Amino acid sequence: MTDLTGKTAVITGSTSGIGLGLERGFAQARANVVMNITGTAT
Repeated sequence: MTDLTGKTAVITGSTSGIGLGLERGFAQARANVVMNITGTAT
């Protein structure tokens, strides 16, 4: 993936599946990553 330094990616459903893969890929490309995670506090 291209260097995405200074870019921001907003990803929903980033706890599993395609969303998780996208989150990891964008992070490796040095993008700022904003994740939407829903669930209960433990």
